[in-house]
Amino acid sequence: MSTLKYRRILLKLSGEALMGNADYGIDPDIIHGLAREIIVAQEAGAEIGLVIGGGNIFRGAGLAAGGMDRVTGDHMGMLATVINALAMQDALEKLGVNARVMSAIKINQICEDYIRRRAVRHLEKGRIAIFAAGTGNPFFTTDSAAALRATEINAELLLKATMVDGIYDADPKKNPDAVRFDHLTYNEVLKRNLQVMDTAAFALCRDNNIPLRLYNLRQEGALMNILKGEDIGTLVTR
Repeated sequence: MSTLKYRRILLKLSGEALMGNADYGIDPDIIHGLAREIIVAQEAGAEIGLVIGGGNIFRGAGLAAGGMDRVTGDHMGMLATVINALAMQDALEKLGVNARVMSAIKINQICEDYIRRRAVRHLEKGRIAIFAAGTGNPFFTTDSAAALRATEINAELLLKATMVDGIYDADPKKNPDAVRFDHLTYNEVLKRNLQVMDTAAFALCRDNNIPLRLYNLRQEGALMNILKGEDIGTLVTR
């Protein structure tokens, strides 16, 4: 078994990451690739919780801007995260790993209710816990849900896997001269207004002293290397 710097982690995946090169939905090759990366880390001894966004299916905030009731839109977005969580559970189980989807809203015929003590027990038993439906409340993003669940399960590290290899001082897709940070404090992120997670998520991590690392999910082997202690992406600490 490999020596890991971090044993219990919370991994946040964006829903858009599951689309691959498509405009909508879930690319089976992408989700199975992600599942294999997660399993390598789990077999090395990591206890892994997952939060997956729903932006590949539905964005409540976007439709609210177009006139839909925000609470209704956010509830629809929560259901989109459940769809993605079930897809990830299926991908993991097809590769021989036990996974449990736990929802912040009651959908008992499809998945378990989120109960903190049960979630921790799943992790202790070597199951991958997939936390769906955000926080169960409108007006909170899945970033906030990831920070909340990381706090509740006493995660040693919150990882956000994105399409960019860390935090930059400007959008690297628009500005080729953008500079990537290796390390920041939460206060620096908030002061600079770096739009990589919402303010509530950053504040929750800061107040509970949970380190956050952002990295490119397309970088092969990055998850395992981070757990071993390699300096990949951008680390944010208190």
